[in-house]
Amino acid sequence: AKKVIGTTVKDANGAAIGRVEDIVLDKLSNNIMFAIVGFGGFLGMGEKFHPLPWSTLDYDETEGGYVVNLTRQQLEAAPAYSMDELTRGDGTQFRDRVYDYYKATRYW
Repeated sequence: AKKVIGTTVKDANGAAIGRVEDIVLDKLSNNIMFAIVGFGGFLGMGEKFHPLPWSTLDYDETEGGYVVNLTRQQLEAAPAYSMDELTRGDGTQFRDRVYDYYKATRYW
């Protein structure tokens, strides 16, 4: 997790759109449920935290970060929560909503 947290997330055009703030593990399957990606804000104020299914992030060495095939508009309209909400409990309360929004393949 230390190597993932803080990594830049970019759109398909290479524009930085956020960074990985945390990851949430599925305790029953040991899969990564989602990455929490922070967008916007200044010095932590006004920042939105979006859970992205792990399968939507592709690491690109040449870009030095994760690349998502999503537009800024899709991300702005995506489910967003506080960091406390996303890291409290086991995360399953957000899992289905997030995977449905991104139409991501379910790992479970």
